Amino acid sequence: MKKILLAFVVLFITIASLFAQDFKQPLAAIDLKDGDTLVFLGDSITHQCLYTQYVEDYFYTRYPDRRIRFHNAGIGGDRAWDALARFDDDVAAYKPKYVTILLGMNDGSYTNFCPAVFGTYEKDMTQLLDKLAAIGANAIPMTPTMYDARAASLREQKRWRYPYYNAVLAFYGTWLREVAGERGLGFVNMWTPLNDLTVQERKKDPKFTLIADAIHPDAPGQVIMATSIINDMVPRSTVSGIILSLQPKTGKYIAAGFNGKATDLQASDDKLAFTFHANALPWVLPPEAALGTTLTHLGHRYSNEKITVRNLKPGKYELRIDGQLVGAYLDGQLAFGVELENNEKTPQYQQALKVAMLNKERNEKAVKPLRDLWRGPKTKRREIAALETSGNKAAADAKRAEFEKTMPAFKAAASEKIALAKQYEDQIYQANQPVARKYEIKRVQ
Repeated sequence: MKKILLAFVVLFITIASLFAQDFKQPLAAIDLKDGDTLVFLGDSITHQCLYTQYVEDYFYTRYPDRRIRFHNAGIGGDRAWDALARFDDDVAAYKPKYVTILLGMNDGSYTNFCPAVFGTYEKDMTQLLDKLAAIGANAIPMTPTMYDARAASLREQKRWRYPYYNAVLAFYGTWLREVAGERGLGFVNMWTPLNDLTVQERKKDPKFTLIADAIHPDAPGQVIMATSIINDMVPRSTVSGIILSLQPKTGKYIAAGFNGKATDLQASDDKLAFTFHANALPWVLPPEAALGTTLTHLGHRYSNEKITVRNLKPGKYELRIDGQLVGAYLDGQLAFGVELENNEKTPQYQQALKVAMLNKERNEKAVKPLRDLWRGPKTKRREIAALETSGNKAAADAKRAEFEKTMPAFKAAASEKIALAKQYEDQIYQANQPVARKYEIKRVQ
């Protein structure tokens, strides 16, 4: 009897083990330390150097105490196959800690859902994720962005006139989400925020679009993409906070700082003055991104910078920072807390804007031209692959030899752009350092 019971126990354990699942915990957050590298891998939407630029701006201003390296690895027209073809030189060579992946827009071929087309994407994307795992990089797949069929119809774009391509991209993104979950990877949903905000705004204007050419989000849409990355993969944090309050027992004001230090507090009947050294700057983007910052409530949600002053005498008070008048507020407003992250008059806003404009120049003059250079090798690799597929090995070998001869000139030109980008980075990491600011709150009425 004991042997029979033991056999049943063994059988039960065996069956249970067959159904047991070793579920992996997804990557919860991007945690970039000093010296780490983040690679943005993608197609023309990454090649635009906009959402990538805005994410860079976030890290430049939120973590000025660490030097983080960014590499844009986007090329217009790319599919997952192209990313595989240049993987070693354009991704692995940078030894990334994290790699975001924005592919799929071209992989779907701008047509109805086709199992064979999807099968190619599935195979190549799976191989790409395997290669990232092999080099120890944390992969962060991102859904394809929105295809705006209405915008395409308004422009009479016959080349991409399939009205339901956005649904095809939704399927690709859903598959990618499942794969990311099974592998324990990070994941960013780009598709939903772009679609939701578009629907929201079309209640006011039926012709509203964030993607004028139907495929490539304009600057405001790229802000939505950037906030999607921050929202899904970066822990929420405050830029800084200051609270001044009167202590009942002593009758004196005290100052408390969050992500910064308040010192030298001086108080009189109608005036408070102190020095505050924040550890971060607000997340500020170039002017062309303004609509996107409004639609996403970027400042309040992702860049909160607040000053709170309690127990003031009733009246109206002026706030000056480094002698610059930044606003006038009632005592009740100050007691509730005044947000400064969107106030263009503050010195810290202007400092963050300088960082953003430097990074814009870096992307326009160094990063985007570097990505343009990469079009050459991509075209050659596709030509070689086409010859190999057709069975013309001799022609493929000749084309490959010709391609190899062009690589030294390509690498020399690329090195110049990389060096120029580094020069801009040096300037950015000087401009992004927070400094002590002198605050004055004075009663004027």
